[in-house]
Amino acid sequence: MDGLQELEDKSIHIIREAANQFKNIAVLWSTGKDSTTTLWLCRKAFFGKIPFPVIHIDTGYKFPNMYAFRDKLAKEWGFKLLVAKNEEAMKQGMGPEKGRFECCTTLKTEALKQLLKKHKFDALILSIRRDEHGIRAKERVFSPRDKDFKWDYKNQPAEMWDMYKGIFEDEQHVRVHPILHWTEFDIWDYVKREKIPVNSLYFAKNGKRYRSLGCVPCTHTIDSNADTIDKIVEELRTTKISERSGRSQDKEKAYMMGKLRALGYMSFFLISTMFLYIKPSFIQ
Repeated sequence: MDGLQELEDKSIHIIREAANQFKNIAVLWSTGKDSTTTLWLCRKAFFGKIPFPVIHIDTGYKFPNMYAFRDKLAKEWGFKLLVAKNEEAMKQGMGPEKGRFECCTTLKTEALKQLLKKHKFDALILSIRRDEHGIRAKERVFSPRDKDFKWDYKNQPAEMWDMYKGIFEDEQHVRVHPILHWTEFDIWDYVKREKIPVNSLYFAKNGKRYRSLGCVPCTHTIDSNADTIDKIVEELRTTKISERSGRSQDKEKAYMMGKLRALGYMSFFLISTMFLYIKPSFIQ
């Protein structure tokens, strides 16, 4: 068995275990490469169908082709798409200029809280990887949050021999991380092997591409000529640039990352006090 097959098998085991242990489960999807790979794994786990809702948190600041990719794939794969929006905050003009912490907390965390309260989900499948940032190395595969979404990283359940605890106190939900053990290289190698569709923003145009995707104001390009998956895989073999170097949120100090995750932040939602808007000419 090759390395990718071992990764796939473990992830499918985690997804099936979560579906077995929790009554009302959903999966978060940013439309990025990691979460799209997780959707693919969910389909494999259940023979081509995703048997639970797929949640996309819409801040109103995503790239236009992220929305197009979202709607196209939802239609092609036939899953139930739930879009989480904090409509009231958006009407009141909440945005990055109000401050990164306030914007992300209001438009992302609060939007998700509202959706969880409405649908009463007891578990969420996320797509974080331990290699992305040091604070994520503290996560467990089954990671409980309290009723206020807070994460107590000092009080995590023990996980041994692929045995995961899914029974926690009332008024909690659990974050399930089926690709925690993967790396960025693994993701792209798997995308290549499985022919998984990915957002076109990852492919270079005019010497620039996106390596990580988020909201427009805090996502920036890197210098690259990798315009195919093969070239991206080859680029990753030699690059010394961090994966999230194009995310202005990740220029924040590590202790702030930990604080934000403890307050309920999601995998792809980290903050900076900086504000920079860059929209290269090749964005459609």
